[in-house]
Amino acid sequence: MKFFADFHLHSYHSRATSKNLNLESLYQWAKIKGIHVIGTGDFTHPLWIQELEEKLESAGNGLFRLKSPPKEQNLPNIKTKDLDIFFCLSAEISSVYKYGEKVRKNHSILVAPDFETVKKINIHLNQIGNLASDGRPILGLSSRDLLEIVLEKSEDAHLIPAHIWTPWFSTLGSKAGYDSIEECFRDLSEHIFALETGLSSDPAMNWKLSSLDKYTLISNSDAHSPQKLGREANIFDTEMSYYDIFKALKTKKGFLGTYEFFPEEGKYHMDGHRNCSICLEPQESLKFNNICPKCKKPLTIGVLHRVEKLADREKPQKPQGSPGFKYIIPLPEIIGEFAGTAPNTKTVQQTFTKIISTFGNEFDLLHTIPYEEIKSKAGELLAEAIRRLRNHEVNPKGGYDGKYGAVSIFNPGEINQIIGQTNIFGGGIIEKMVQSKSKTTKGGKVIQRKSAKNQSLKPGNEHQMKLF
Repeated sequence: MKFFADFHLHSYHSRATSKNLNLESLYQWAKIKGIHVIGTGDFTHPLWIQELEEKLESAGNGLFRLKSPPKEQNLPNIKTKDLDIFFCLSAEISSVYKYGEKVRKNHSILVAPDFETVKKINIHLNQIGNLASDGRPILGLSSRDLLEIVLEKSEDAHLIPAHIWTPWFSTLGSKAGYDSIEECFRDLSEHIFALETGLSSDPAMNWKLSSLDKYTLISNSDAHSPQKLGREANIFDTEMSYYDIFKALKTKKGFLGTYEFFPEEGKYHMDGHRNCSICLEPQESLKFNNICPKCKKPLTIGVLHRVEKLADREKPQKPQGSPGFKYIIPLPEIIGEFAGTAPNTKTVQQTFTKIISTFGNEFDLLHTIPYEEIKSKAGELLAEAIRRLRNHEVNPKGGYDGKYGAVSIFNPGEINQIIGQTNIFGGGIIEKMVQSKSKTTKGGKVIQRKSAKNQSLKPGNEHQMKLF
């Protein structure tokens, strides 16, 4: 059966995360998004693993169910399709250590099929560092040695390098990573079969390195709040089983690909200095010898630059047998562009609730439901936005040095032009929201709304990389 999975996320025991990151909220948001399998995150934390054991029960397939699922959604009056939601035991480890005369800082995702294996891993890791200090513990342990510990505890436990290109904390990052997977994991490299591309890169960027052809490229949300669940996700066509899922990742059979952020939106895509408001393409950075032209300090070298440095291909070359991918923009961001507001405002939340209740979940809306059905149920504006998303007709603005980028679907003034052509009594959900927020003249003509997001993006900069 076809289903979606998001393995990498956190609990409320991790630093800089929402207090609402509990099993009940994750269950609810999985339904809202349309995700069938979600990671528990943070299984190394003693209080969280205790809560997991109390609230989860084995589904008999290496996955787990919530014993008492919440009956009401945490968004008011929202209706979703009925999905069976499963949990996969997962965690993230931050390894900080010195190797080859350089300090390395690598993040890794761990997964396990049962609590017995998790406890064995935790007992060993607790001898190395304080697991109670953070849901994502920092350990003075190399990635290679962490992998060895995982392999010793169970042949069905796995390690997947996390967001492999992030400058500061990843396997291939520019600041504290390596130049290859083999250099990092050395004699145990053969046990690495999948890599997480991270928000600031997509599979096409990774296809410029022939050394990565043998790995399955996965994507996850790394959610620090329930609402961020599924901003990237994996697509499978296997039995709903932990063992079948990871067999698919090892063989690439039954793994259908990923849903991806537009990589420009990731907060480390471009080079730059956030404090100096300097954002540069790799070619521009090289002209300045990777030094900030404003403060004269070294730039934070982004993912795009790092990929280009290690690449041995001029253009992406999809490996034989590898699946494809599709881009998504989180629905609240799409609604926020229409409203001219941030995605977390009350207006956006209310409209989001209406749209999800109309179509059942976010993933179906973004890539499955036909345009005509979207148009008939929610209006022309939303249907056109979804059409452009599916065809990659968007305007990206790259993120840099920890600052998220932005992706705009419409050019300045377009939304109002469409609204002006829509009968106020016949408009859909989005049209009515926009009209209620727009100022009008006595003659009833819509005056253009001010939208900082739209105005900051130049028209004609469409993202046209159509790979499939």
